[in-house]
Amino acid sequence: MSVSTFVLVPGAWHSSSCWQRVVPLLQAHGHRVITMDLLGTGSDHTPLSQVELVTWVNQVVDLIKEQETPVILVGHSRGGLIISEVAQRVPENIKLLIYLAAFLIPSGETVSSTVPKGKKEDFFVYHPGGTLTLKTDKMVPVLYNTTSSEWIERIPSMLSPEPLSVFSKPLQLTDDRFGRVPRAYIECTQDN
Repeated sequence: MSVSTFVLVPGAWHSSSCWQRVVPLLQAHGHRVITMDLLGTGSDHTPLSQVELVTWVNQVVDLIKEQETPVILVGHSRGGLIISEVAQRVPENIKLLIYLAAFLIPSGETVSSTVPKGKKEDFFVYHPGGTLTLKTDKMVPVLYNTTSSEWIERIPSMLSPEPLSVFSKPLQLTDDRFGRVPRAYIECTQDN
């Protein structure tokens, strides 16, 4: 594989810190790697009431447009929604989309429509102001079921609430834009 620029988009509840073990692996092969805290996550303190899916899509589009060559855009979990919409907007700036245990849903669908109702009630805590978090007792079995105890201790500091609106916004994708970007899917077989 030739040297590429990878842009890594974190999944639900996570900041760019979730990529800290992946970045050196890609860099060891000579690749350039860019991670980011999405607005309202990690080190960014934008109020989540001001964040929607389009907010994050715009943020990633702006970053990709700054690059000299098309990028490999990787989305984990909820990051799959973002990279799909980014590909719809700027397909010419993307060499490859990689979905890492991520949502890859059809145009017109929402995450909410793909998650069974029982799971929503069993796994999530809904907060005033339109945010949700994962129930504390579900964090390890759902997100970190094969993770070392060293990492499990860091979990609370790595997670932040998600704006609920992100999960109920239908994707708007077309074959002539999103459809022309090559895609790969990495299935994590022990992922919950």
